[in-house]
Amino acid sequence: MANTPSARKRARQAEKRREHNKGRRSMLRTRIKNVIKAIKAGDKESAQQAYEVAVPVIDRMANKGLLHRNKAARHKSRLNQHIRDMA
Repeated sequence: MANTPSARKRARQAEKRREHNKGRRSMLRTRIKNVIKAIKAGDKESAQQAYEVAVPVIDRMANKGLLHRNKAARHKSRLNQHIRDMA
């Protein structure tokens, strides 16, 4: 438990930031899942559209520090490779 006033404030700020990031992380995961769902369905056109929606979200979250830039690049690369591997 935080004892000093500054520690209490940091705890409040951390909780507020955690709640804020939770929504963003959820949105990011949803966009990625939409691409994966389209790939598994075998619909290349739909997968491509979902990928084009997901890429800016992935980049934005990486820029905000929600995920590491290398992890963002890895997600984009793997999703794109799966789409290219489709017939």
